[in-house]
Amino acid sequence: MPQVVRPRIAVPHGTHTAAPLPQRFRSLADRASVEVLHRAARTLVASLPALTDRLVEALYEQEPGYRAAIDSDRAEVWQEVHHSLRHNVGSLIQPREYRDAAHRTSRWIGEIRAGQGVPLDAVLHAFRMGGAMVWQDLVDETARRDPDDVRLLVHVAADVWNFVDEHCGIVADAYRQAERRLSWRRENQQRLMIAALLDGTARIADLGEAAAMLGLPEQGRYAVLAVASAPRGPQQPGAAARPPLSLPVASPSAVSSPGPALTAPTAPMASTTAPATATTTPYGWTGPDTTQLPRTRPGPDRPSEAEPYAGPHAPPDRPSDTEPYAGPHAGPHARSHTGPHIAPHTAPHAPPYRPAAPLWHSGPDAEFAILPLTGEAGDLGELHAIAAALDASAATGTRAGIGSAVDGLAALGDARRLAETALRACPATGGTVLLDEHLPDALVVSSPALGSALADRVLGPLDRLDPSDRDVIVETLTAWLDADGSAQRAGARLYCHRNTVLNRLRRFEQLTGRCLTRPRDAVEVSLALAARRLLGP
Repeated sequence: MPQVVRPRIAVPHGTHTAAPLPQRFRSLADRASVEVLHRAARTLVASLPALTDRLVEALYEQEPGYRAAIDSDRAEVWQEVHHSLRHNVGSLIQPREYRDAAHRTSRWIGEIRAGQGVPLDAVLHAFRMGGAMVWQDLVDETARRDPDDVRLLVHVAADVWNFVDEHCGIVADAYRQAERRLSWRRENQQRLMIAALLDGTARIADLGEAAAMLGLPEQGRYAVLAVASAPRGPQQPGAAARPPLSLPVASPSAVSSPGPALTAPTAPMASTTAPATATTTPYGWTGPDTTQLPRTRPGPDRPSEAEPYAGPHAPPDRPSDTEPYAGPHAGPHARSHTGPHIAPHTAPHAPPYRPAAPLWHSGPDAEFAILPLTGEAGDLGELHAIAAALDASAATGTRAGIGSAVDGLAALGDARRLAETALRACPATGGTVLLDEHLPDALVVSSPALGSALADRVLGPLDRLDPSDRDVIVETLTAWLDADGSAQRAGARLYCHRNTVLNRLRRFEQLTGRCLTRPRDAVEVSLALAARRLLGP
């Protein structure tokens, strides 16, 4: 406590003194008031156990923040209160002897309560309750001994309450410092735990602790997202910055972790009966806005009258002129997704993505996010919605890969490796690859040596052509495969007649000896084109 004894010394008339230093408070205590205070304080010291009992009981009844601590260990709280009262009341009598010990006690209480999670307001309220109870006992004791002396306590009241405020400030400062240390330690533990889960090195015995620490179900369904920004040019040296991403998140987790922020959309969810509006992605696709579409199943957020989810692979309406290329050997043809660009994920029937906020981990070459999933096994609707949101919000050139869903935290290491494979299958120009829909590409990038060997074997004869001629044949072949074997649709994409497409395909067959209507050859051609696109010549 600041020194209470501050006797007022009369200055002789005409004597000039130096201007006093600025003070926050000027005490009005005189010697008589201080003697009254000391006398009452000594009585309080003698009855300190009873005062402690009363204060602990008052804390239990009036401060909910302390009830859990008192119920858990009442004796420990009693000792803490008694220790604080002994030093603080002693400071009223002998400020110099007790001041440092009282400060240490207040700092210790602030640190202990921060570690226990008791709210700071509750701790400060407890100190003010203790100050009020001590002051009331001082007044009652003085009134019992000599009622006329009560008026003298008025001169020390400000000193006493300044003392209480001083210790409230000490407690608050210690509490905040301890809270910062605990927060840093907790965040560091979370980073290490997330890294261990994604690396697949977490022990099975630690999965329960990890689930509690990260706020994730131990046996939930998860996918991992891998994101890599476009390489910086010479004019922008340094590591690639995290891309600005925005995914629809309904209930963000309280866990904080490093990485790109995935924020909820500002617009509210539209009614399930509202018509779908058109939206344009950065890649130029125009289609229905997935945030306006019907939800999938009845539930707390899903009305029972919503239309059923039709699945991510519902066949599109095909025009009447989509006949496949017949060629010299009629037969089945293979469908392929080996175009030079990854088409944006529209998920026309997918429900909005509504899991908890993802947890991020920074790797040397990419950012990884743990995506909690709420859908059923085999339902790609959520993954489609994530991919669509990434396509719509990621910066130009950002590459992203989403691995297949896995069950349980123990499988997150496998999920990360699947996400890395999906990222490697993403074109250098950017886009989002959903692994479950690009498994042939994943096979190619998983074994680059074999993929390059296949490309050289299948497409090697084209390398003898003039580069421009070779590129025209490869472009036509790719467009035809993307059009599901329709020369009419491939010609529309290439701005040429369907017969031109057929002639180029025949020339490819003549140069390579492959037959595009033979399933085995069609598969090899599709994989070879993927290898040449993803791995280079």
